[in-house]
Parts: sequence; C-alpha cells; structure tokens
Amino acid sequence: MAEETKNEETAEKIVKVNPAANVDPADFDWVAFEEDADTYSKEERNTLLERYDDTLNSIVEGEVINGTVISLNKKEVVINIGYKSEGVVSRNEFRYNEDLKIGDPVELLIETMEDKSGQLVVSHKKARMHSAWDKVNEVLETGEIITGFVKCRTKGGLIADVFGIEAFLPGSQIDVKPIRDYDQFVGKNMEFKVVKINPEFKNVVVSHKALIEAELEEQKKQIMSGLEKGQVLEGIVKNITSYGVFIDLGGVDGLIHITDLSWGRVNHPEEIVALDEKINVVILDFDDDKKRIALGLKQLQSHPWDALDTGLNVGDKVKGKVVVLADYGAFIEIAPGVEGLIHVSEMSWSQHLRTANDFLKIGDEVEAQILTLDREERKMSLGIKQLMPDPWEGIEAKYELSSKHTAAVKNFTNFGVFVELEEGIDGLIHISDLSWEKKIKHPSEFCAVGDKMDVVVLELDKDNRRLSLGHKQLEENPWDTYETIFAEGSEHEGTVVKVKDKSGIVSLPYGIEGFCPVKHMAKESGDNLKTDDKVQFKIIEFNKDAKKIIVSHAAIWGEVVETKRRENTSNTNKAVKNINASTEKSTLGDLDALAELKEKMEKGK
Repeated sequence: MAEETKNEETAEKIVKVNPAANVDPADFDWVAFEEDADTYSKEERNTLLERYDDTLNSIVEGEVINGTVISLNKKEVVINIGYKSEGVVSRNEFRYNEDLKIGDPVELLIETMEDKSGQLVVSHKKARMHSAWDKVNEVLETGEIITGFVKCRTKGGLIADVFGIEAFLPGSQIDVKPIRDYDQFVGKNMEFKVVKINPEFKNVVVSHKALIEAELEEQKKQIMSGLEKGQVLEGIVKNITSYGVFIDLGGVDGLIHITDLSWGRVNHPEEIVALDEKINVVILDFDDDKKRIALGLKQLQSHPWDALDTGLNVGDKVKGKVVVLADYGAFIEIAPGVEGLIHVSEMSWSQHLRTANDFLKIGDEVEAQILTLDREERKMSLGIKQLMPDPWEGIEAKYELSSKHTAAVKNFTNFGVFVELEEGIDGLIHISDLSWEKKIKHPSEFCAVGDKMDVVVLELDKDNRRLSLGHKQLEENPWDTYETIFAEGSEHEGTVVKVKDKSGIVSLPYGIEGFCPVKHMAKESGDNLKTDDKVQFKIIEFNKDAKKIIVSHAAIWGEVVETKRRENTSNTNKAVKNINASTEKSTLGDLDALAELKEKMEKGK
C-alpha cells in the first residue's frame, strides 16, 4: 500500500509540473506533439526522469526478487517486479503449479537487464533452484509435506520437480500397495515428504507412501483389534508370488500360503486367483506384534476326502493324473484334493532299482488299483503292476531246472551278477558259478552291464521269487580232465610268469597256472628261479574243488640226489653184509679148530 501511495503522489507531481497536462484538448498543440517538439525544458525533463526512477525497484543481475503475476496464457506468464518493464516467463516453468493465477507471488532471478532487443530476461526456474536446497534441507528436518510435479518415469520409479530440483520417487514409495502402472502419475502434482538427501551427488529422494502410512497404521490397529480366528472377510488380491497371495483387507495385508489356496495341488497361485480380484478368505492365525495375518481360501470349502465315494474299497480300480513325481514314487490325483501314492516298487514286476521317472511323467493319465485306503488319515496307496500279469505265475513250466536261457546283465554285487530273463523275472549268478577256470575277485572282471549271457537254471524258489542261475555249468568241468593230467607226483614243463615274495606263479600246459612256494623255487645250483625261467616242475598237490595246483622245482633235482643216495646206501649195505658174512664164517671155523684141539688134548690125557 505504501508503494501504491508513493506512485500516486509522484503521478500528481508530474501532472503539476507538466502544464500541458492541464490544457484543454481543444487548445493542445498537436502539431508540435507530432513533430516531436519537446514541451519540457531540460531542467523539467531531468526532474521528471529522477522522479520516475524513484518509482522503480533497484534490481541487479543475478539477484532473486519477488514479483506478482499480472497476466498469463498458455505460453507465457507476465510478472510485475516494480521495474520499468515486466518479466516474461515461459509457462513451462510453472508446470509444477497448475493452479497459478493472477495476483500470485512468484520468485524471479534477474538473468539480464537488457538483451539485444532491450528486454529484461528473468527466470522463475533458476530462482527456485537458488533457494531449493535450503528449502529441501529444511523440510527434511521438519517433516513438512510439500507438493511437486511428476515430470517423467524412470527406471524403478518417477522423477518429480520439487522446488525446481529433480527428486527421485521410488516405485515402492508411491503407495502402500504395489503400483503396476507408473505412467498414470506423470504430468500430475503429488504431495511428498523428503526422506533422504545426498548433498554430494545432489540427490533427493521423496516419498508419497510416507504420507499415508501413519493413517494406515491407525487403521491397522483398529482392524487387528477386531480380528478373530475363523472370521471370514472380503479382500482384494494385492500381489501374487510363487509362494502365496497377499490380500488387502482394507488397510492391512494378509497372506494366503500356496498350500492354503486349494485342497488340490497348485503349481503357482496364478492358477487360482488374479490380481485385483475380490475373494472371501478365512483368518487362520494372526500376530498383533508383527502385524502378520495368515489367511486361507481352501478352508471355505469342504475337504474332498469327505466327499470321496463311500463305496470305494481296496482292490478297486481308479483313474487319475500324475501331479507329483519323486524318485520313490508318483502321486496320482484321482479327484481334486484326493491323491494316492504309487510307490516305484508297485510300478513294475521288475526287481531292479529304478525311479518313478522311468515309468511316468507329470500329466500322465493312469489307471491303478487301490492297495491301501485310510479315510481317517486321508492316505491311499496305489499300484499299477497289479493290473498286469504276474510273470512268476506258472514260472515252473517256463524255467525248469537245468533249462538253458539267455539273460541280460543288470547289475553287480561282490558276490555275483544279477541278470534279467524277462520283465519281472530276475536271477542271480553267484561269482563261483561264472567260470570253471578263472578265479574271479569281482564279477565286473568277467562281464559288463548290458551284456547278453547264456545261463542255466540251478535252483527255483517261487515263494520267495528267487532264481539261482549258472554260467559255467553250460560247459563240462575241465578240472575233471586236469585231475588225470596233473596228478600228484607227475612232472611237467612250466614257465615262471610272476615272482612275488620269492614265490612264483608257473604257467603249465593247457593254460593252467600253478603256485610254487618259495622253498620249492630253489635250483640245484643254489639260486632261485626267476621270471621267464623254463624248467621242469613236479605236482606236489592238486585240489579240484579249490582249483589249486602246487608245484615244485626243487623236488625235481632233489629226487635225483635222493636216488643216488639210495643207490650208495644199497651198495654200502651189501658190503657190510659181505663183511659180516665173512666174519661170521671165520668165527665158526675158529670154533671148529678149537673143538678138535680140545678133543685131542682130552685123548692125550
């Protein structure tokens, strides 16, 4: 008001100084005016200019001043700053304030006093930037709610103009519920709270969610205080995850776990519900402290087991779809929410270890027989092999004792080989029944998995489903022949093929190997036999059952020495006998002479 009064007084002074101002228009010298004749003296004009300058604000380039909107249109805003020319600003600089009107105060930064056209150049945007950081820091401390203009969308959120500064509004801070369409906020004004400032990088983070959280917190308390287990409420599907569905109950969220969506198997919650769908849920549990609410959807429906046909019994056939596969078996859904387990052992008559994936896959339609049924525990076991002929029925006729067959090697154990004669018919070949000649430490030395092998039935136990087979029995036992060839005491030429701990393995005729103990490895020269030495050996032990032959080389040259010793002993004994005989004769002769002498002497007396 003081400024307006001053302007009015100055205007009156100007009128008084200018006599022409009081001249009647009819007497005005229009010719002089059109010829630009100066009606003021120099002194009068200087006085007028000085007084006119007093009515204007003193402005300086780079200064921020206040002005008032005096006119605006779609392109420009005209602002009176109390200077000889008004400030003109692009309307785009006021996008954050769609409600701008005539008379509103605004800030301007003086960029240039006069441009090439003599116009004053001002900026509202730069004026806001000039004081923006001070304001931003101030509202961060006070928690004041501010208004900003959402300029555009960016990765993870929105960019908003706050005091002329570009602030980041994260998507998670737009609302308390997830926002899927960010574009709906672009070009609009929103209220924010400044939640974070990084002066170093000139970053400002704002939140709209913070404005409504306090109000929602109060709503949550009211809702939580009225909750009861078993209560049924209406909610809206707010978010869907792989493990469950979040439901908005009107200010507080609850979770329906995937297992509580349906009595049947659910691969993903999207199979049951959709975003923004209204559904009824039941409260299963809640935690006042953690504000957690567990909800259920399937609990609003009766359990499928309760509606299961009462006439269904063990032994009946049922049809269903494979819904879950595991190594140990498959779960078959015979009705929504009613499943039975087919153990892998009930999928085939075969006894080989296999997985359910070898027989079935997810989605397969199968027919099975009920093996067990427990309605109270809601458990059911099924089998599919029961719907196929049992290969062990009538097996005596097909696999008679001593009958010959061809089988496939399936797997090994330390004690033998398991082979399959046909699907469901397995047999065991004991390791001792693989070969007559070879000493086998492990069956893998003799054959490989998948090999075809001729076998003969040795024993059949139908009750225990056991079949004993043999492979070596297909041939005659060569050790019966070897027993006559390698009789104890017989001599054969052999070659030392291996020496270990001074004992030797000797290769004998017909591919048989013998064992030569260390004390029997000695040569006549006193040295021991070495690898590749080819000499004579004597069989000193033959064991057909153990498939063992023990040989000796020392016995060969030792026998020669013994023979010579025996011969020498015999000759010695003969000589002794001759001497003894001769001695005996002399003694007897002496006795006869003495007898004659005695007789003569007696006659002489």
